[in-house]
Amino acid sequence: MFAGSSDPVTGGIVKDLAHPEGNITGFSLAYGDGFARKWLQLLKEVVPNLSHVALLWSSSNPAAQRFVSELEVAAQISRVTLFAQHARNLAELDAAFVAIGSARARGLIVTPSPFAATNQSKLIQFAASKRLPAIYFADDFVDAGGLMSYGPSIADTYRRSATYVDKILKGAKPRELPVQQPTKFELVINRKTAHSLGIVIPQSVLLRADRVIE
Repeated sequence: MFAGSSDPVTGGIVKDLAHPEGNITGFSLAYGDGFARKWLQLLKEVVPNLSHVALLWSSSNPAAQRFVSELEVAAQISRVTLFAQHARNLAELDAAFVAIGSARARGLIVTPSPFAATNQSKLIQFAASKRLPAIYFADDFVDAGGLMSYGPSIADTYRRSATYVDKILKGAKPRELPVQQPTKFELVINRKTAHSLGIVIPQSVLLRADRVIE
């Protein structure tokens, strides 16, 4: 059983969410169609007159290209210039940092990937060094000093996965249990980081936050 894939179908873990087949099922952190545009929307609400945004993505997540495509469309509609950089190893990440640093980006979006998760500290340190307001996909980035995050609640997903463990231990077959989608999404904001960047988080955004780090 799994509990955390962004897109288990694209990743080849299961053939179908409703009918997993094989001998595996679980809980997905699937970011639904159109979800990615919310990262750009939130960043624009927090950074007035935002016109240039850097996007860091990694093919270590099979679903990553969908995020890029959605953000490209959202940026065009919002009249924002999107500067996309790909990184799946440290050499490419260093090159992406140089390219983003040389661009006119005034914000940064980091999309979900195992590579980004394992290089969390590097990403946060880079954003801080360039004074780039950044939005991430998981709240542990914000706990570690990132500005804000929006995504499925990983803690809630893990709690819900216990129900499937119980069913399987009692004899249920994984292929008969549909892959579950996230039901809780969280916006987390670090006001200390905002203050260090000279940003005042609008009250309209703070009121929607699930958690604010003071």
